[in-house]
Amino acid sequence: MTKRIYEVWKGSNKFILGGRLVFGPDAKSLLVTLLLIIVPVIAFCVFVGRHLCHEFSPYNAGYAILVAAIVFTVYVLGLLLRTSAQDPGIIPRNLHPPEEEFRYDSSASAEIGGRQTPSLQFPRTKEVMVNGIPVRVKYCDTCMLYRPPRCSHCSICNNCVERFDHHCPWVGQCIGLRNYRYFFLFVSSATLLCIYVFSMSALYIKVLMDDEHGTVWKAMKESPASVVLMAYCFISLWFVGGLTGFHLYLIATNQTTYENFRYRADNRINVYNLGCVNNFVEVFCTKIKPSKNNFRAFVQEEVSRPALPTTRETEAEESGTDPRSKVEDDLDIGEDLLKISQRRNIEEIDEDIRGRGSNGPPHNNSEADSVLGSDHRAPTIRSETRHSSWGRRSGSWEIAPDLIANSTVTENRSYVSQKDLEQ
Repeated sequence: MTKRIYEVWKGSNKFILGGRLVFGPDAKSLLVTLLLIIVPVIAFCVFVGRHLCHEFSPYNAGYAILVAAIVFTVYVLGLLLRTSAQDPGIIPRNLHPPEEEFRYDSSASAEIGGRQTPSLQFPRTKEVMVNGIPVRVKYCDTCMLYRPPRCSHCSICNNCVERFDHHCPWVGQCIGLRNYRYFFLFVSSATLLCIYVFSMSALYIKVLMDDEHGTVWKAMKESPASVVLMAYCFISLWFVGGLTGFHLYLIATNQTTYENFRYRADNRINVYNLGCVNNFVEVFCTKIKPSKNNFRAFVQEEVSRPALPTTRETEAEESGTDPRSKVEDDLDIGEDLLKISQRRNIEEIDEDIRGRGSNGPPHNNSEADSVLGSDHRAPTIRSETRHSSWGRRSGSWEIAPDLIANSTVTENRSYVSQKDLEQ
């Protein structure tokens, strides 16, 4: 069957509009972020901005406050969707491990069939050069590839992401090489939006105080929505404002959130630091690389092959016989072959005894005849009754007396049975 790549995608991403937009598995949290932005702005436009429009009469300048709030909010929402709805820099998975990286290790060899076979080794890490300094990269078992420098595997999205910064639950997407710029612009713009709403709400409180010649408490009672908006923006500034300052530091030093938290105590040399100015240029003034994934491309889905019939079933179908009878016949043939091999082994032992000599007791034909007279059935000779000392280091060729007796009895029995058959 022919399907598109996003339909057979092995990661945890969610796709909409036929694979044109790609989100993380926690994309529902994006709705919460949208409500946290839209609801306060609507309250500002209704309870604060609408009244400020009439406070600046020349050329209706008061309407600029309302328009600026709406336009700035649309800009922030656009950055949010641009951050959340695009490929952050996912590296496509391999169908099989890179064969050129396999190597044979003769020191760790395994014995197979009596032969020493070198074991197959796969290096878990390898070194690459970054700005003239060797950097060790790791192998990803899930994506079956060596991660490029600054790449990491996101356990939430189940993908390897280039220049992985972190997985942001507020936008429901990984932050990586292709959307970090938009993420920073979103956070910093949200900070400016909070400052704008807070300032305009405070301005409205000041206007009420001047119009009614009252105190701050009277003005706050006149417009409680302004007080709520100021409190909400003040709390939000601690989050988005602090996040903006932290990422300004990361950009200036050319670090990612993942690198800062993981390698903070290692005192490693940052091989990616190009200087403060060049670091900002790299983030904001370089061209964003195209996505390595075409989620709408067609891919041929592999069809599972039916199980091949076994050799016994094929022979049974061709002959038209019952498989059970075939198995029973095989068991009978195997039992006959076992008896023949046992008899031949005893005959060979008897011949060796006669040729080399033995210290055991002599053959007693009378005992053998008495046994035959009591029981005409040949007993089954088990492998446990063989107590030969062949193969010992002492080089002794002694045969246990009970084995000689068993061999004599079996030989006489086989002779009698053949004589009876001839009669």
